[in-house]
Amino acid sequence: MKPPPLVQAHKQRYALALGLAVLLTLTWWLNASRVESAKLPDFSIISDIPELKTRFFEFLEPLAKAANQTVLEDRDWLLELKSELDQDKQPGWIKQRSLNHIAVRYSLDDKKLAPGELVEQLLLRVDTIPVSLILVQAAAESGWGRSRFARQGNNLFGEWCYTKGCGLVPTNRPAGDTHEVKAFDRPYDSVTSYLHTLNTHPAYKSLRQKRQALRSTDRAVTGFALAGALIFYSERRQAYVNEIKTMLRQYNQLMDK
Repeated sequence: MKPPPLVQAHKQRYALALGLAVLLTLTWWLNASRVESAKLPDFSIISDIPELKTRFFEFLEPLAKAANQTVLEDRDWLLELKSELDQDKQPGWIKQRSLNHIAVRYSLDDKKLAPGELVEQLLLRVDTIPVSLILVQAAAESGWGRSRFARQGNNLFGEWCYTKGCGLVPTNRPAGDTHEVKAFDRPYDSVTSYLHTLNTHPAYKSLRQKRQALRSTDRAVTGFALAGALIFYSERRQAYVNEIKTMLRQYNQLMDK
């Protein structure tokens, strides 16, 4: 016996909607995989400087947005949990486990904190970095993608590591120093590591506090607003901050804020 026409029409619309949802999910996954696996172009062969800078930003911007999106998904989950906690709904076992996993990933594995306190602390860390700041710092630290560390180690932000063999040894490393410059499998991994560093390292606590203060007063969180909190990113201190601010002004038209 055939179902009534109305029921059959509903089933067809449901199947169509489900198929579209699956197609959109697959398309998103393929695009994300393509962005995350992108290889660093050989920027050294571009002799025209304006073209070099444009091409560098065009390459890096999708990676920056993808890395931020991953952080944003964690943040949205935490905000939803915060809303439940504000209504005195305590997390069940599964949500508590997910919360603990996020805490470990963001270097805040404090088992003494109640769920509400842990969420508040995590919201300071689990947040995006302005795309403009990501692009400008990558340009400054990697020589627009042409440095040895960018070309050989996919390191766009000059991040160090301290385990022998973890990266590339700087040519002029002072005698007695043991640091290396991190090596990554993909440029995308360098971006996610940079975000994690700004979101967790004690040296950038003031950046996270500034970001939260801007959000709490509904002000824009821009690269320029956070640049002053990068005072410890370089041994050049204020001179480095000034350089980043100058670049943010100079290349404002080429970037998202």
